[in-house]
Order: sequence, then structure tokens, then C-alpha cells
Amino acid sequence: MIIDLQRFLANGRPFWNELEKLLDRMEAEPNLPMPLAQLQLFHQLYERTAADLAKIATFASEPETRRYLENLVARAYGEIHETRAIQRRFFPLEWFFTTLPQTFRRHIRAFYLSLAITLAGCAFGGLAISFDPDSKTVLMPFSHLQQDPAKRVADEEKATHDRLADHKTTFSAELMTHNTKVSVFTLALGMTWGVGTTIMLFYNGVILGAVAADYIHAGQTKFLLGWLMPHGVIEIPAILIAGQAGLLLALALIGRGNRVPLRARLREISRDIVTLIFGVGLMLVWAGFIEAFLSQYHEPVIPYVAKIAFGVVELILLFLFYAKSGTGMVRKPKKSSA
Repeated sequence: MIIDLQRFLANGRPFWNELEKLLDRMEAEPNLPMPLAQLQLFHQLYERTAADLAKIATFASEPETRRYLENLVARAYGEIHETRAIQRRFFPLEWFFTTLPQTFRRHIRAFYLSLAITLAGCAFGGLAISFDPDSKTVLMPFSHLQQDPAKRVADEEKATHDRLADHKTTFSAELMTHNTKVSVFTLALGMTWGVGTTIMLFYNGVILGAVAADYIHAGQTKFLLGWLMPHGVIEIPAILIAGQAGLLLALALIGRGNRVPLRARLREISRDIVTLIFGVGLMLVWAGFIEAFLSQYHEPVIPYVAKIAFGVVELILLFLFYAKSGTGMVRKPKKSSA
């Protein structure tokens, strides 16, 4: 077939652009009702674009235009033959017990990578403290962590007054706000193709490993576990899941071996990223309450064994929640009545 290419492109582009705008609107708002006239226009634009694709399919000098039309036709075909169920109202309990854990498991490899980076940081921090105890002032950002562990434990256990008596709620709110900022920042750094997220995870691991090594070498392992476990078994996994979301974003940006356009890749994982980070927020709210109302109280006020046992129970429940909740609950489409 012989065609005037420039005239063909000039005549067809307004129709292609109009079809693309309609598709963008339909994909952004899947349940948006459309009047009959607009549906008819959509179908006409689809048929015309498909016909234009057939005309240019063998025109070797325009591969970009051909790919553009192929993408438009494929998207329009998908909308015409769409079978997704009508979205229902948001149900918080269903989201929490089904959507959140299912989303976590669907991207479990990104979580394992987040965990591996953090463990590498822990190893580095622990070894740094073991071989150079003076590096504590560099590795640990908070002044109370730079104290001698034995002296700090003695001071905590001899305290005769409740230093959080008048501001437990304020302290827990500060913890929630700070940790949520760190988590969102860790996620957002996925925009650096994962480099920033990796640095944040590694740095958090360095601090954790350095603190653990410092207290263990000082013979304060029981205090360490009683202090960190009640809130840490929730807070640390929350940071790891934030890292999982950041790495998921990075993988979508990189798109290695994936020929899907960047915009489509980001649209595909956006809902999962929002789900994960909202789950992180809920976990950090719980961790903030526990740290303010339980973790900061030591023997003889609260026995370390009781605090450690509480942390173990939390960890088991958290593992069961993310590993088992929502399993076998695959939604089946309803059969349409004849």
C-alpha cells in the first residue's frame, strides 16, 4: 500500500491524541460512568486507530509511530473487553487482614533484599564497636546511647521517679512522628533508583548492630532485650517494610528486562506501595505507644522477663499475620445473570 506519510500522520494524530486522553481518563477513574455518545466516540476512535495501525504496520521507516499505535490499540482493546469487578467501598478490616498481608507476600523478594541490606549494616556496626569501642561517638546519633551501658543500666534501675510521668502521650507522639518520617523518607528515596533506600537501610542496621554489640560486650544483654524487644519487634520490621516499598519503587523505575512503559510500571505498583506504607504507619503507631508506656520502664518496676516475653508474643503474632493472614482468600468474579 502506498501512502503519503506526512499527510497520514497529520490527519491521524488528532484522533490518536483524543483516544489517548480518553484512555488516560478511563484508567485513572475505572468506575467513572460515561454517556452513550462518549462510548460511541471511544469505539469509533478505537476502530480508526486500529485501521491506521494496519496501514502503517509494514512502513519500516516509522517504528516509533507503529509502537505508539500498537500501545493505544492494546489499551483500548483492554478497556473494551475489561472484566474487572465493580470496585466496592473501602472496608478497613478487610484491607488490614487481607489486602495488606497479601501485598506484603506478593513482593516478598523486595522484603528479603531490605532485610539483607539491614543485616549487612548490623554486621558492620557490631564489628566496628567490637574492634574500635571509641567509634561509638560516630556511629550512635543519640547521647544516651553513647553512655557506658553498665552505668546507664544502673542509673535506670535506681531511678525513684517516673521521668515520663507527665508527658507519655507527647513522647509517644514524637516517636510516631519521627519514625514515620524516617519510613516515608526511606520509601521516597526509592526515586534514586534504590541507592538512597539502600543507604538508609544500611545506616539503620549500623546503629542497631553497634548498640547491640555495645550492650552485649558490657554484659547487659538482658537489659538490651527487655528495653528493645517490646517496641523493636514491631518498629524494626516496619522500617524493613518501608525499605521493601522503596526497593519496589526502584525496581519499577529501573524496569530491567521489562518492556512496559515507565508510566505503566509505576501505575502497576502504586497501589501496593501505598498499601505497604500505610501498614508501616499503623505498625509505628503501636510501637510508639509500647515504647512510651512499657519499654522505658525497667526492673524493679517491670521485670525484664515479662518485657521479653511480651516482645516474643508480639513477634510471633506479627509473623503469623504477614505469613498467614488472607491466605486462600482469592476473590472470584460474580457470574452475570443471563
